[in-house]
Amino acid sequence: MARLGGDTMSASQPDRKPRRFPLQLDQVATVKSAGPRPAPAPQAGSRELLRPQAHLQQAEQDRRRHSTPQGVGLDSIHVRRRMVERLMLDGISHPHVLDAFARVPRHLFVDTALVNQAYEDTSLPIGLGQTISKPSVVAAMMQLLCVRPGVPAPAAGTPHRPLGVCLEIGSGCGYQAALLGHLSRRVVSIERLRDLHLKARANLDTLRQHLPEWPDVRLVYGDGMIGHAPLAPYDTIIAAAGGAALPQAWIDQLAPGGRLVAPLEEARGGTQVLTILDRLPDGSLQHSRAGAVLFVPLKSGTT
Repeated sequence: MARLGGDTMSASQPDRKPRRFPLQLDQVATVKSAGPRPAPAPQAGSRELLRPQAHLQQAEQDRRRHSTPQGVGLDSIHVRRRMVERLMLDGISHPHVLDAFARVPRHLFVDTALVNQAYEDTSLPIGLGQTISKPSVVAAMMQLLCVRPGVPAPAAGTPHRPLGVCLEIGSGCGYQAALLGHLSRRVVSIERLRDLHLKARANLDTLRQHLPEWPDVRLVYGDGMIGHAPLAPYDTIIAAAGGAALPQAWIDQLAPGGRLVAPLEEARGGTQVLTILDRLPDGSLQHSRAGAVLFVPLKSGTT
């Protein structure tokens, strides 16, 4: 009589060895897999059946674990730590700046189509001809603000807020405002484009759901070139757009011991240079430069 899937065995062939494969279903056994579910306990007198699907499930889990992180994976602190490590290689050393970048999830501020590039060191479009700046450029400007001459030493047992009260010119999508918030007692961020102002507000509202201790960030829809006098003076001012000269309103609203960092067009060539303006304790001003940059043009008015 023939066995299922096997060779015909007869009494006239007692020495012929049975083929190893194919076997009957009740002859197939294997070691328990390391899949997500334990195999059922075998019944008395029988052997455990082969469960190849368990191995396939494990392989699929491994593939997902080693693929490019998406969705929930972008929320991982490890993704932001890799960005922080690159910033350190670029010369960013201030611990509070690095900590801010490790805390704020940049992918929440990037359009869905570009989310896989969120933690690359590149600028990305956010609409209306504007961009979210490269992390390395934002970090360099923030570090310059943190080491201003007038920064006070932190009191024992209190959070270190080296930026004091900070004015940001150009909210954009809100990412830089969120970073500044971790280093400031208060951030006042101005955006002249209404649609971007609303986008920044929506993004920061989403971020509030991720961060239990939300910093004091106030968004203002208005002309950034005139600053925001009601909450002046400011210990620090940072601009995400560059013009031919620093607006006088910014200088007037800078507190003694304060520092302003902004891109400024050079008289020759039209290139932009990162400019640092310090208001010394006696009220005098001191200018310095920190390298070439490229930002969108500074414009007045609102739209």
